[in-house]
Amino acid sequence: MSCNRDTVLRLREQVPSFACVPGCHDCCGPVTTSSEEMSRLPVKSDAEHEAALAELNCVHLGPHGCEVYHERPLICRLFGTTPRMPCPNGRRPEQMIEPRVERQIHHYIATTRQVLV
Repeated sequence: MSCNRDTVLRLREQVPSFACVPGCHDCCGPVTTSSEEMSRLPVKSDAEHEAALAELNCVHLGPHGCEVYHERPLICRLFGTTPRMPCPNGRRPEQMIEPRVERQIHHYIATTRQVLV
């Protein structure tokens, strides 16, 4: 297993979860992610990417929400779990993410090559 793969798995385990408003996708938009995380997502065509960007959506946002929710990138997992990236609907986990873990995620993002999802 690669160092980045181990890091992503370790960080994912430490991000608290919470229930989103059904059908909401207010936090979904174009994001960047690491090559490691991108390798877990379905490949989309250039036309699909262009159409999503034209609407300022994520290419993996479908009619019923996120189509890759269980494999969503770390940046997506942060939404709603930290005061710096609040859920626009006021949802949140019982315990917000530990600041140390949030810093580790931001460090991982800052130190890995990022690509547009």
